[in-house]
Amino acid sequence: MTAVLEQAPLAAEIARVRALLEAYRDGVEPEGQARASEPALDRLALLFALSSFERDVLLLAAAVELDGEAAALVSSLQGGEPRPTFGLALAALPDAHWDALAPGSPLRRHRLLEPMTGSTLATRPLAVDERILHAVTGIESEDERLTGVVRLLDDAIALSPSQRTLAAELARTAPDAGARLVIRIDGEDIDAWLGVAQAFALELRRRALVVRASALPAPGPELAEVARLVDREALLAYGVPVVAADGTGDAVVAALLDELEAPLVVLVGETAARATGRITLHRSVALPSAAEARELWRDSVASPDLEAVVPELAQHFRLSATAIDAIGREAHATERADLRRLCRERARVPLEGLAELIEPVATWDDLVLPGGHLALLHEIVLHVRHRTQVYERWGFGERTSRGLGVTALFAGESGTGKTLAAEVLARELGLDLYRIDLAATVSKYIGETEKNLRRVFDAAEASGAVLLFDEADALFGKRGEVKDGHDRYANLEVAYLLQRMESYRGLAILTTNLRSNVDRAFLRRLRFVVQFPFPDAAQRAEIWRRTLPDAAPVDGLDVDALARLNVSGGSIRSIALAAAFAAAENGGALTPAHVLRAARVEYAKAERALTDGETEALR
Repeated sequence: MTAVLEQAPLAAEIARVRALLEAYRDGVEPEGQARASEPALDRLALLFALSSFERDVLLLAAAVELDGEAAALVSSLQGGEPRPTFGLALAALPDAHWDALAPGSPLRRHRLLEPMTGSTLATRPLAVDERILHAVTGIESEDERLTGVVRLLDDAIALSPSQRTLAAELARTAPDAGARLVIRIDGEDIDAWLGVAQAFALELRRRALVVRASALPAPGPELAEVARLVDREALLAYGVPVVAADGTGDAVVAALLDELEAPLVVLVGETAARATGRITLHRSVALPSAAEARELWRDSVASPDLEAVVPELAQHFRLSATAIDAIGREAHATERADLRRLCRERARVPLEGLAELIEPVATWDDLVLPGGHLALLHEIVLHVRHRTQVYERWGFGERTSRGLGVTALFAGESGTGKTLAAEVLARELGLDLYRIDLAATVSKYIGETEKNLRRVFDAAEASGAVLLFDEADALFGKRGEVKDGHDRYANLEVAYLLQRMESYRGLAILTTNLRSNVDRAFLRRLRFVVQFPFPDAAQRAEIWRRTLPDAAPVDGLDVDALARLNVSGGSIRSIALAAAFAAAENGGALTPAHVLRAARVEYAKAERALTDGETEALR
């Protein structure tokens, strides 16, 4: 009460209401007291379009909560009932009209007052809503009934320049689009959905009032009541309702849009919900372009030590402005490798059941290949590393939109280093490596293979990850003659794969054991084809030399003798590892006997037997 009396305009208005009640009690004409200018009360009257009588009814209901003398006076006039009835308001307040408490009146529709139980409307006490009571006193508060459902979005969300331009364009379009409008925002940059909605609201000098659709009740009376409270909150906070679909069923979102009276609603998220009687404007929010990302990274890292890595980060990782800002804050003044690791972790998308994330640890020293093959692998790295400079800055990408992806086919027998080479490339580029599980990707059901491939490519786009379709013969075999519907769809699957590979901004690698199984038309659309040869004796000796660690104890092993085993590099590594475990079990050094036993096991897996010459070399 003391705090209220310190607010002179409100105290004066309460005093005026008391005088009206006293005149009614005494049966005399009230003195002509002019209404004082009370900012908070006048604001409510303006927001909810209250008549002078409705304003006084609201003030009367608030006065008994704020002023003891007013409460005592009302109680004495009503035989002990402390809250004023509508009958008392009709009798004591000027300019009275009966429809002030009709169901569609502002006082009832916006839940400013709530008639309590009573035999008739005139005798029912009027309770002022707590949220409105705080507003009368000029205090900012929250409606507890909307806790967890509605929040004001006041913290600024980072956006790219093009996204801010989109918000400004929407703000210019909205006023002329209709009296009841829904702006639907979706697109690939999920982090920016709410940011664009917030920027749009700010352009209109309003605030974003986010409604969590997942916290809403099912369509019905309870949802209708929440919608009325949201409408009221939007008026009180000068807000624009922003409905976050967040995976909620379309029926709930559509019902809310129909119930809301706000002339302007923003709907963010992937949903097909439609509102009855509303015009819909649809905008998709794209991720920042490479040029925008470079500027965002420069602003975010703000460090000369990290300036050199900015072009690579912008080129490889398709991140939102929010993600770039967060990474920059976390990795400020850190080393280049740490910054790239944070980018990989942020852009990483789970692909359970379709792909395996491989941590690339192999280096160029682990590859034993002819010089020309190594040069071709280095060429692949150059194409990935400098694609932005060539396509964007030098303009080569403007000539055509096809064939801009970096694609490669690694062909060769099992164990010749195809997967190892993919791992080396991913490590050199500082990117994630995903090995695609083709057994889970290829489906006998029409259309399912395309859907699975779409998931893989869409998820990998953000990180520019290296995609490895290992042993891809099942999917990339010769396209056969169309004899039935399944053949036609099989060819469509291959065509879809080619299209996605060519448009993919990262590196896509296919491996096959038999190059002859791959259609020539398919080969022509691949940028690189690398044939991995079976290692000769000199190369096998070098592989043995690099496979045996310096710290491993050896006794009597000669790499030239070991090279007489006619096996691939993958088999050499398996034999060396198995022999090492056998030596560890015996508690001694690794000997030819350990290698011979491991070799017999490895050969048995391939249904082969060691030759006399191979056996003799290990004795």
